[in-house]
Amino acid sequence: MPPKSPPFTRRRGDRSQALRRAFQAAFLLLNLWIGVLFYLFVRSWETGATTPAVSRPPGVEGWLPIAGLMNLKLLLVTGTFPRVHPAGLFLLLAFVGISFAFRKSFCSWLCPIGTISEWLWRAGRAIFRKNVELPRRLDVALRSLKYVLLAFFLWAVAGMSADALQGFMTSPYGLVADVKMLDFFRDLSVVGVSVLLALAVFSLLVRNAWCRYLCPYGALLGLVSSASPVRIRRDPAACIDCAKCARACPSALPVDGLLSVTSAECTGCLECVAACPVQGALDLGVTRRRRIPAPAMAAGIAVIFLGLVALAHLTGHWHTSLPAEVYRALVPAADSLTHPYGG
Repeated sequence: MPPKSPPFTRRRGDRSQALRRAFQAAFLLLNLWIGVLFYLFVRSWETGATTPAVSRPPGVEGWLPIAGLMNLKLLLVTGTFPRVHPAGLFLLLAFVGISFAFRKSFCSWLCPIGTISEWLWRAGRAIFRKNVELPRRLDVALRSLKYVLLAFFLWAVAGMSADALQGFMTSPYGLVADVKMLDFFRDLSVVGVSVLLALAVFSLLVRNAWCRYLCPYGALLGLVSSASPVRIRRDPAACIDCAKCARACPSALPVDGLLSVTSAECTGCLECVAACPVQGALDLGVTRRRRIPAPAMAAGIAVIFLGLVALAHLTGHWHTSLPAEVYRALVPAADSLTHPYGG
């Protein structure tokens, strides 16, 4: 098919993917550093130290999204900020804010699991020369699984009163929920290892398998992003119908057939924009004229994330302040603690 007007020109100087991969690497390293510090903190108490070798890193609460949801409801219902795991609340607000401002970009720019998932499917494509494309009906059906999981968690949190939420967060189990999470990965059962291996193989074969089908956190952020006026927009007058954007989309969205991508599955990765050979045919923006270049998007993500973290620090809502006696008593016994409402 002959090109439309304006004539074909290859996009030059696109830095979106270099920027995105730099953010992915930086955030993955940040989480690894937090993980090491938290492990050393926990091991100090487990080995009978009178004081921990390192301070507890509040950033570990970013791995407690359910606690973040609970604290968000407590804030909305009571009007007071939580004392237990407050950093998780601010991180949740940061990721929600990023998702509203720049689509579900937390998943493709920051999330460590999203980064590993992307590395796996790219490795699978390099090994097998291509990724598996599931039939459309099966793909849509599987995508619904993460929304089912999200609905369950939202239903569970919504059904708890403020007193019940407060009781859970201040229970021995709630106080060391982060330690319980660490214990889960340190003591993986055969079933747990098998599930992780199955997910890894699935992610090798299918692009973004975990993110597309199973991640309830991504489902929540996707719903938030659906309300955003910012989206990928296609100019049909400039488009040459090469379909490179659709082939590049990790979420398998039909970008080439849309004027704007409103789907909650769009992760704002800009892969489609980078693949488009015509300048101005495809961009992220509020309108086709009000475009957001990749450097501005990267700066916006950084400002929202660092701004919310700084706000938590400045207002004294970043650290969980518990006496040393609490950690000394609960951390070594964390493995034996049971959920106050589920055994």
